[in-house]
Amino acid sequence: MGEISTEAAKAAQDLRVLFSRLRRRLLDSAATEELNASQTAVLARLVKDGPSSASVLAGAERVRPQSMATTLAALEKHGLIERAPDPEDGRRQVITLTASGRKQGHGARASREEWLARSIQEHYTAAERATIIEAIALLDRVVQQ
Repeated sequence: MGEISTEAAKAAQDLRVLFSRLRRRLLDSAATEELNASQTAVLARLVKDGPSSASVLAGAERVRPQSMATTLAALEKHGLIERAPDPEDGRRQVITLTASGRKQGHGARASREEWLARSIQEHYTAAERATIIEAIALLDRVVQQ
């Protein structure tokens, strides 16, 4: 492999920053008065990935286990998650969504997608939206490798 070009390095940095900012905006758009962005992110992850442990969730969300414990306590207080002993390791707990948590998690996902679609519709011309779609296809090749 050759050296990384300046353009590729700048594109990688700009893309990482952009995705980080977009993720925060998406989480903020789905946050409610009852749930903050971190709690909404955990709900979304449980909807997407299914039951998990607190340590796996903390790693996936890149937060300290203590912060995840606080987030999970709030979700449990709202009746959105439940904990059960892990059948494979009794020292751990498996975190699952309640019916209410699934409903709210799916609603949060829909509101994030609606916010993004509305933003793209309102801020870009048809030609620019086509360019965005093309760029997404190009970026998808990165994750397909």
